This record gives sequence, structure tokens and C-alpha cells, in this order.
Amino acid sequence: MPRSAFTTSQPPSSYESAGRRLQALIASPSVQKVQAVTVCRLENERLEDWNRLLDEIGETAGVRVEPLEGETFRIGWREYCDS
Repeated sequence: MPRSAFTTSQPPSSYESAGRRLQALIASPSVQKVQAVTVCRLENERLEDWNRLLDEIGETAGVRVEPLEGETFRIGWREYCDS
């Protein structure tokens, strides 16, 4: 197979990487148990992408994104949001 067939994919964008990271955190069984997770932006994640991702998560019904100290946020859903 020609080598060029493997060079067409590009690395994920900062937005995609942050989204995958948060998705993995949220899917964790321990996080699912408490229905909330505390997150912060990594240095390699663009601020614009991070803010876009948090805005989009916050628009989801039943999900709340709370700013905490510094650049830390708590994402909660279901029972957490009711308490």
C-alpha cells in the first residue's frame, strides 16, 4: 500500500482532544456514581476551544457547569444538579 495513504489523517484539534478527554472523565464509573466531575483546561488546549466546549456542555439539558476557583469547573448532572 502506498505510504501516502497513511499520511492523510491530521492530528485531532485542541477542541477534539479536550472533548475526548472530558468524555473519558465523565464516563468513568466513579464519576458516574457521584454524577459530577471537576475539570480544568490543560496547557495544550486552546482557551477558545475550552470555552466553546464548556458552553456546549452547559447547553445540555440537565447539565450544569459551575466555575470554581481559578480556571477550574465542576460539571454536574441529574441528582447533583438537584441538590
